[in-house]
Amino acid sequence: MFTHVIVKKLGKSFVNGLTTANLGKPDYDKAVKQHAAYVNALKTCGVEVVELEADECYPDSTFVEDTAIVTEKCAIITNPGAESRNGEIKNMEGVLETFYEELEHIQGSGTLDGGDVLQVNDHFYIGLSDRTNKDGALQLKNILEKYGYKADIVPLKAFFHLKTGIAYLDNQNLVVAGEFVDHELFKGFEKIVVDDDEEYAANCIYVNGNVIIPKGFEKAKEKMIAKGYPVIELEMSEFQKVDGGLSCLSLRMKR
Repeated sequence: MFTHVIVKKLGKSFVNGLTTANLGKPDYDKAVKQHAAYVNALKTCGVEVVELEADECYPDSTFVEDTAIVTEKCAIITNPGAESRNGEIKNMEGVLETFYEELEHIQGSGTLDGGDVLQVNDHFYIGLSDRTNKDGALQLKNILEKYGYKADIVPLKAFFHLKTGIAYLDNQNLVVAGEFVDHELFKGFEKIVVDDDEEYAANCIYVNGNVIIPKGFEKAKEKMIAKGYPVIELEMSEFQKVDGGLSCLSLRMKR
């Protein structure tokens, strides 16, 4: 069970965040409302939400997932692949020190975004992407194995981050899209396959029995309901404009 979730408010600079999308500029007021709905949804799932204040210096800092990997045994401070985001880790390190005695770091030339890391029980999958390089992935793998976890490195072909196209629910159920539908590393799982035209819905989060998904993807929603999962839908339009998804907006901890 998740007990604590860390989120971060949006600064007005959010509308100038990094993006590869071609969906227009985010509406700040609308994004704030969508973020508030996200926080409320998390609370209904029975977690304590730690809401950090906005930081105007870092437009992308509401996407806290990229700054750290949180496990039951330790937290790992990342080294984000976008240089403009690197300063975000300083604030997150101070926050996580209140939750963890064991704090590790990705160092030197290694880059790592938390969006490239998927935890499945005691097994971690680490994506190689434009933001996570081999050095960073190997550093994380070595750290995780030190704590008794297993880890595999997954080179990406098309997705921006690993978790852009895959999510773990529970009981060996994966939500998958695109290159992960028939991926060799995930052949032993039960799969909820998201169609190509609803690919964005693959970035969903499982929180204490509930699946939180972006609103507007009916086929994906019905597949999850058919599997027996309660579904919470949230508007995510303004975050989609800056390459953001549901998992990006929080660090979910079992503390």
